[in-house]
Amino acid sequence: MERDLRLDDVGRRYGLRGPWVLRNVSAALAPGSLTRVEGPNGSGKSTLLRLLAGIDAPTEGRVTGRPRTAYVPERFPAALPFTALGYLTHLATVHGLPRASAERAADEWLDRFGAAAHARTPMTRLSKGSSQKVAVAQALLGEPGLLILDEAWTGLDTQARAELERAVAERTAAGGAVVFVDHDPRRLADAADAVYTVRDGGLQRRAVDEPTVAPDGPYMIVEVHGVAAPLPAEALRLAVRTEETARRTHRLTVPASHSDVLLRALLTAHPPWHVASVRPDESRR
Repeated sequence: MERDLRLDDVGRRYGLRGPWVLRNVSAALAPGSLTRVEGPNGSGKSTLLRLLAGIDAPTEGRVTGRPRTAYVPERFPAALPFTALGYLTHLATVHGLPRASAERAADEWLDRFGAAAHARTPMTRLSKGSSQKVAVAQALLGEPGLLILDEAWTGLDTQARAELERAVAERTAAGGAVVFVDHDPRRLADAADAVYTVRDGGLQRRAVDEPTVAPDGPYMIVEVHGVAAPLPAEALRLAVRTEETARRTHRLTVPASHSDVLLRALLTAHPPWHVASVRPDESRR
């Protein structure tokens, strides 16, 4: 995603004389940003996400700068003539991977979300949870510049939910933009760069430093030591708390789901930071 995706005075209604679901909506999504969309049921959140994804066209206004996009709906259409592995392999070949590489990538994503046992199960026979794992995997498989998640955590088990949070952090660290809706106000609560509320057909931006519900953990404490360079921006974005405990030595508190991405940001910085210790934050249990 090389430039901002922009919505300029966008409106959407269904039918020539239907009521406006959204109107006069303007927003910008920067590369590498994480955006949360909130609002009561029926307010138009899903309509907004479908406009961002290009599934629906605006009735008025325009959407520009949309990169390669992947979309995960709350309910994934499982009635497809594929096995889970076959479906993901097919999509990976569409993205340009050779057949052998495509199947390997599909296997890796299924394993990552705990669905490897269902690799050769027909899609029509998958449970809601397993089907949702395939839905998430298919979106991440192509490393999209814009990832849109509409209640994508619904139906996932605890391990898969944490894995999706890690994947979101990886996508933004790689420069992709992520937009999500989730019923749990604690979901990625400290990680969002922007929060938008859909209300009365409009869109309002809430400052990310306004009070919100903090995640209930678990958290990790990472002790690092480095040279004169400042901490990487990605590390500062992921950490919910940063303390300088000594000269060039810092203590960072991070949600456990983001700890791997934080460590990668520290170790791949130029110059890299030395990680002295990683331990659970017992004070937040």
